[in-house]
Amino acid sequence: MKYSRDEVMQYVAEEDVKFIRMAFCDIFGRQKNISIMPGELKRAFEYGIAIDASAIAGFGGVTHSDLFLFPDPSTISVLPWRPEHGKVVRMYCEIKNPDGTAFLSDTRTLLKKAVDEAEKQGVTFRFGTESEFYLFCRDENGNPTLTPYDNAGYMDIAPDDKGENVRREICLTLEQMGIRPESSHHEEGPGQNEIDFRYSDPLSAADNAVTFRAVVNTVAARNGLCADFSPKPLETQAGNGMHINISAGSRDGEVMPSVLGGILKHIREITLFLNRTENSYKRFGSHKAPIYVSWSKENRSQLVRIPAAKGEYRRAELRSPDSMCNPYIAFALLIYAGLDGIKNKTELPEETDIDLYTLCGEKAQKYEVLPRNIEEAKTFAKNSAFIKETLPVQITEQYLKIQ
Repeated sequence: MKYSRDEVMQYVAEEDVKFIRMAFCDIFGRQKNISIMPGELKRAFEYGIAIDASAIAGFGGVTHSDLFLFPDPSTISVLPWRPEHGKVVRMYCEIKNPDGTAFLSDTRTLLKKAVDEAEKQGVTFRFGTESEFYLFCRDENGNPTLTPYDNAGYMDIAPDDKGENVRREICLTLEQMGIRPESSHHEEGPGQNEIDFRYSDPLSAADNAVTFRAVVNTVAARNGLCADFSPKPLETQAGNGMHINISAGSRDGEVMPSVLGGILKHIREITLFLNRTENSYKRFGSHKAPIYVSWSKENRSQLVRIPAAKGEYRRAELRSPDSMCNPYIAFALLIYAGLDGIKNKTELPEETDIDLYTLCGEKAQKYEVLPRNIEEAKTFAKNSAFIKETLPVQITEQYLKIQ
């Protein structure tokens, strides 16, 4: 249910809410928040709550450091792990400059603009994520280790799968927050888990992805564990991906082939923003993580896979992103790439229904390859006219500084 400002004010007054967390992300997708008391909520809606932008990566220097958070009432959610008496609620926020204009490095607003542009062209996008993470033990001092919580394998069950109850608690917590997980299971790596979400509109899907990471980290800590979303936490084991399921529809007819054509055309240019750490590139090319720019039906060695599904569940799965990305930027770039494909009637390349992990020699040379490291990804992004057209220069400059 989407609440209005007045409904949120009434809910806070009547439901024993004592703290309101105003949440937002930095340009790299790390969630931040500031808590206010109920008496400050009206001011927050009308005038915003000031924050020091100079202390947040990519938000500005000390000479122009004031920014204001304006809560989005439609995103209110109770935090189930906080006390029942004296509730804590969270709302995602828009970030504005002191003069009321939109802050260019607010990636949530960036995604909203992309959605608006798609709607102007009569195109509707939907996204769903499949996020993988490891559960590691903590040492006697409570510090994280790289000791997996179990040694189970793909879709194993208890007692080998020790993460079963943790995943259950995560899913139930998400349901209490109005988020619908589709499925959960143990993944290939020891201590590795996956939870998949039902598709939704781009903004809700991005909000849910950010919320998901917070819930997983919180539930893991409550169980004496550490959750790790990094792309390759264990060198010899499967990496953590955040597969993005994409569907697009148009009032003018079928557009998915052109959308996918646009995404494949620009994928190397946008990889820096889908895979923002050096560790990200250690994942590519093994354990079902892609390396070539290709697509196929069902084949899990491909960059884009069309799963075997029918009707409303029909979609395309992009397999290169990982959970360290900012989902607002990721979805915005995928929308713009898809729109570019529609505009230019970009055709899909020939389907590649082979095991790409076995390719070598001349056969491999016919395929474009994803960036092999973060420096190569930076070069593609820096030289991209598409990136210059779609991302604020302030965001691109910060990503080009990543070490």
